[in-house]
Order: sequence, then structure tokens, then C-alpha cells
Amino acid sequence: MPESKRAKAVAGTNIALVKYWGKRDTALNLPATGSLSLTLAGLGSETSVRFAHDAGGSDGRDRVLFGGEPAWPLFANRVRRFLDLVRALAKIDLPAEVATVNTVPTAAGLASSASGFAALALAASRAAGLRLSPAELSALARRGSGSAARSIVGGFAEMAAGTRKDGSDAYAHSIADENAWDVRLCVAMTAAGEKTVGSTAAMALTERTSPYYAAWLSTVPGDVAEAKAAILARDLARLGSVAERSATRMHAAALAAEPSILYWNPATLAAIATLKELRAGGTSAYFTIDAGPHVKALCVSADAAKVAAALAATPGVVRVLTVAPGPGAQIMSED
Repeated sequence: MPESKRAKAVAGTNIALVKYWGKRDTALNLPATGSLSLTLAGLGSETSVRFAHDAGGSDGRDRVLFGGEPAWPLFANRVRRFLDLVRALAKIDLPAEVATVNTVPTAAGLASSASGFAALALAASRAAGLRLSPAELSALARRGSGSAARSIVGGFAEMAAGTRKDGSDAYAHSIADENAWDVRLCVAMTAAGEKTVGSTAAMALTERTSPYYAAWLSTVPGDVAEAKAAILARDLARLGSVAERSATRMHAAALAAEPSILYWNPATLAAIATLKELRAGGTSAYFTIDAGPHVKALCVSADAAKVAAALAATPGVVRVLTVAPGPGAQIMSED
């Protein structure tokens, strides 16, 4: 490859409608079950990567910037480990400069790591001279963050847990693209700042100590199958029902861990009540909640303004974002 190559990529965050919670292999970041998600437009990460002899810092290590400033050590080291995977694939030995900007709050339960590592996987692989297939790129992104595998794909995506030990069959594929169904996700922010327990640590604790973890795992394949059927039939009520039970069962398993993991706050419960009141009044809107306190409501676009207004009026809700389905990870520039 040339002595200096740069690529910039963008990827949207995704919200799991059938949850991923737990791993069958931590070293390869392989999920214990499949999952199903919706990639979002306008909320995500933009990442540029340059491999060059002069790209590293004064210590020769990869230079990692976040929002224009040096990234905090934990994040920087996670990025460097991921870049080592790319260097090994590309058979290069050059330091890199990485710059990432997020349009989604970081570590707040809005899947910023999904968009971040999806954008990094695409930008870094291209900057290293690789041309990976969508499946290969999804599998690579998974090594950085389990949910990042799904952000490679636009619209509704299914993540396969896979059965191979090397993880080569654990990647995401499209069920329906971002233009297939005119739905919206209304995101009710119920707190500011980072969540109390990181997803990776919470998954491990749940798997190790929750008496409900095995029961949780047993429900996921059926939920994925039903959600796929609902998407193909454009059946919002059926998909919403699956999404709500997947979310509540995941949180129930985490709540039963020792010590207990509770992401919800009073505004989380109030937002759920708001959505149930809307449904009782004839407006279809269904919740899902990731590893954090925020409530995401799935509805058709024609109802989005009403749903967003009701959530915004809910006590404790800080603000509401209304987001459309978005495309998969894309290259913005290469040189």
C-alpha cells in the first residue's frame, strides 16, 4: 500500500428490537444469541483513519482523537486493539491516526459504540487497502462492539449468533432496507451523562449471577423469528409486542443479577406509561429500552409528531428525538 492512505466513513447507531445480551466467546466478541435491530439516520459516528509512518504520537503509538481532543485512555486502547486486527488482516505495520466525532451521546445507552466501531471498521479497513465484503466487514466490526456488526447494515438487520468457533458466521444481514417501511423511532432521553454500568460488564455479571439468564436465552430465537415475520408483513403491532417483551425480559434478567443491575429511572417508567396510554387511545407506539434509562418508541411516521409530543410532556423526560431508519455504514472519502 502507499506510505500514507486515509479514509473517512460514517455509520448510524442502531437500536435492537430483539436484544443481544451475553456472549458465547468474549475474546472474539461472539453473541450468545442472535438479535434484530433498526439502524437510524442522523445519529451516529463519523470516523477518519490514516495509516502512515508519521501518523502516530511521540511514543509511536496510534494517535486517537475524539471530538477533536485526545481520547481518554480506555477508549484509545480499545481503538488501538481494534486497529491491530486490521493491521493483521492487511499485513501492514504502520501507526494510525484516528479521529471520531459522534452525533449520538456517548456511553448513555444509545448504542454509540455500535456506530463508532462500524465507522472505524469501514474507514480503517479501506485505509489499510482492504476491500471486505459486507459479511466480512460486519464480522470485523463485531470484534470492536457486538452491536456494531448490525450498523454495517441499513434499515432492519438480523445479527446471526453463528455456530463456528472462529466467528466467521456471526455477522449481520439485511431484512428490509431503510426505505422499506415508513416508521420512526421517537427517543425519549430520561437522563443526562453516562450510564451507571457499562454494557460489557453488565452482560458478564448477568450471565454469571442471574437465575433468569438461561430463560432469557431460550426466548430469543423465537422472538427473532416473529420479529422478522412482522417486518416482512409490515405489522407494527406484532413487531411492537415482540420488542416490548424482549426489552423487559432482558432488563428482568439484569435486575435479578447479584448485585442487581437497574438502568431505569422514574422517567423511564413514566414514558412507558405514556406509550400505553397512547395505545389505549388508539395511537400505536411501542417501547424498547437498551442498557440505559432512555425509552425508544416505534411508530409509523404519521403518528410520530403526536408520540413525540406526548413523550416530551412526560415528567422527567429531558428531550425527545424523532429519527428515521437510516442506511448502513458508508465511505465518505478516500485518498
